[in-house]
Amino acid sequence: MSNKNDTTVTGWVGWGVFAAVVLIIAGTIDAFHGLQALIGPDTAFFLGESALFSLDIQSWGWWHLIIGLLLILTGIALLTGATWARVVAIILVALNAIGQLTLIAAQPWLSLAVLALDILVIYALTVHGRELKEYAR
Repeated sequence: MSNKNDTTVTGWVGWGVFAAVVLIIAGTIDAFHGLQALIGPDTAFFLGESALFSLDIQSWGWWHLIIGLLLILTGIALLTGATWARVVAIILVALNAIGQLTLIAAQPWLSLAVLALDILVIYALTVHGRELKEYAR
């Protein structure tokens, strides 16, 4: 008789590890961008077609610093096989996929490539995510 918790590690566990590594790298880049914004000037100005816009860089910096640290922690926890990390990673990747849909007009090939990777990562984490726990042992 087979126990429901018995999980055979397949090749799909590599996609889970890939997702974790990508989250760690993206989180590191976001955290550095956030620190750069916090250390640099407080306001950025952008010239539009009909007006001059200003953007508060400090709030943007805090946002990227916090999101970056969350991505790093989620990626590390995903490598340990934590169930909550799979859930958080799926939510973050789904949000990224939605963001790529909004950018498809500006950068169609990159958006489609990232969207395809997002779909594969979501599939790997939802269907084969339990394998990460067994892999981490």
